[in-house]
Amino acid sequence: MLLAVPNVLSPAQVAACVADLEGADWADGRATAGAQSRTVKHNAQLPASSPVAQAWGDRILDALGAAPLFVSAALPHRTFPPLFNRYGPGQSFGTHVDNAIRPVPGTSIKLRTDLSATLFLSNPDSYDGGELLIDDAFGVQAIKLEAGDMILYPASSLHRVTPVSRGVRLASFFWVQSMVRDDSARAMLFDLDQTIQQLGSTQGIDDAHVVRLTGIYHNLVRRWAES
Repeated sequence: MLLAVPNVLSPAQVAACVADLEGADWADGRATAGAQSRTVKHNAQLPASSPVAQAWGDRILDALGAAPLFVSAALPHRTFPPLFNRYGPGQSFGTHVDNAIRPVPGTSIKLRTDLSATLFLSNPDSYDGGELLIDDAFGVQAIKLEAGDMILYPASSLHRVTPVSRGVRLASFFWVQSMVRDDSARAMLFDLDQTIQQLGSTQGIDDAHVVRLTGIYHNLVRRWAES
């Protein structure tokens, strides 16, 4: 399931984030790539130890916790501390798949990457190229969102970033370990949850059908969720 989550960061937050990123010390993005990804990754990245990366990573995590659409779709168990990348003219990231397991820096935690996320920080008209291309069952999806919006997609997907030919593409990226490992089960739960919310807004949350569907939803989560 591919899902755009709008307005994770407000325009004011995006502007403040970009200003801090522009003054940060960037490194070669290949430093954090896996063996296959390293051969096709050509960008810059903030080290995980960067104070700017840590401060804005925490703010993004706070914003995600207050984003009902993200919570409904991801059912997050653990979220990798957000990282930040930068693509200038001529830079790109070839076709790759994300590592299945990611150790969380500074901890003994290893996170299973069920979902990948890219939070766009540059206005789409400020750069040419830089589309995130994701292969799914319906073909190749080209993603280039407004600054502050995020795309959520299965980490098992083959994906790539096309070469930037003008301007700079800034983004944050990270991974989520969901309480529900299976993508199709998670998609069904998301559809059911959204339906319950829509019915609740029109029929009332105490409506007998809404209550029954809510019970079905939680029983399915209980069946599929891993702690």
